[in-house]
Amino acid sequence: MQVSIAYGQSGLHLDLPEQTQVIQSEPLSGLPNEQAAIRDALQNPIGSPALRDRVSRGDKVVVTHSDITRPVPNDRILPVILAELESAGVHREDITLLNALGTHRQQTEDELSMMLGEDIVSNYRCLQHNAFDDSNLVSMGETTLGNPVRLNKLLVESDFRVYTGFIEPHFFAGYSGGPKAVLPALSGAESVLSNHGRAMIAHPKSTWGNVSGNPIWEEMREVAMKTMPAFLVNVTVNPTHDITGVFAGQLLETHQAGRTFVKQHVMVGVDAPFDIVITSNNGYPLDQNLYQTVKGMSAASRIVRKGGAIIMCAACEDGLPDHGRYAELLVEGGSPQGVLDMIAQPGFGEQDQWQVQIQAQIQVDADVYVYSDGLTDAQIEKALLKPCRDISKTVHELIDKYGPDSRICVMPEGPATVAYVKA
Repeated sequence: MQVSIAYGQSGLHLDLPEQTQVIQSEPLSGLPNEQAAIRDALQNPIGSPALRDRVSRGDKVVVTHSDITRPVPNDRILPVILAELESAGVHREDITLLNALGTHRQQTEDELSMMLGEDIVSNYRCLQHNAFDDSNLVSMGETTLGNPVRLNKLLVESDFRVYTGFIEPHFFAGYSGGPKAVLPALSGAESVLSNHGRAMIAHPKSTWGNVSGNPIWEEMREVAMKTMPAFLVNVTVNPTHDITGVFAGQLLETHQAGRTFVKQHVMVGVDAPFDIVITSNNGYPLDQNLYQTVKGMSAASRIVRKGGAIIMCAACEDGLPDHGRYAELLVEGGSPQGVLDMIAQPGFGEQDQWQVQIQAQIQVDADVYVYSDGLTDAQIEKALLKPCRDISKTVHELIDKYGPDSRICVMPEGPATVAYVKA
């Protein structure tokens, strides 16, 4: 059977055995008039007065946005927000757009123009968060878990904040969007590390589609609420990045409304685990590097049997990547179990350990193959994964291993679909 999956910027066409099941959520159509929907949400928000009634002339306003690794249509959302702020009397020179990078690399000027639109980059102050610059951070005390928190100085010192982003299930925070715009997105590196620490990642409630009792999300919520007054603008998108829903207003109520909408449309139950799961990371921009594709591996791990195999298809135009500690930690661990043992050592704490921890947890139970035009076999092996250059050939080799009645599925949109085994 022929199946197309999200891969890079062009997609990938696969020839798979006839018994392959396609696991994906029902696609939603884009809104007929995105700008009108965004404007209506700003003027009739959830649990809050209209955005224009929350700000005044002379206010210093920070509008945050997601970085290039997220498929947020910033160039379609931000102009409407900026127009609304200016209609309320906020001076353009008092507005700052802040790239909420977390510990990710900063964007180039060309990337910023592509993300935000040339008009915004040319006419507004556009800055980028730096989680490693002490002069860029201010202390906000400790969370109830005892973790110290430092946040972006400009954010804290502003009069009002508008947090933007998109909502989808997240592999350890439950859902993206909402409070994630503050922690990790605008926090110091040490706050990211503690929030994404070994015990937090290993907690059974730190998983896809769950915020109740999830210590990672609950700490994110606590930190975000330290930054009031603020206004949340989150969207949902379909595989072609059309906006399918707009949620704006009070941070927690708005995020809850968005989560409810997402849960209704992306959760897919299966009758039993599969021997072989072929997945993607939902294409560009989510599959720009191998680090990000751990999300796709995690989505597949929910429905692969113990001892089975995952085939991860990701373009990885940005490599492993070369920045951060992801690849180095995998090399130092030497094996999936070695990685878990290393992270478990008392006092261990390194950037990106959360990603390698999740990857290693998956690999303890299943083999993971990687098909990527952006990586060499050596790079894939460096990351403790198995290279795959011919998906059809690999699938048939696995059928020979598991038997002719092997259960096979493909997840064309990867982590955009949250599959689970029915009880």
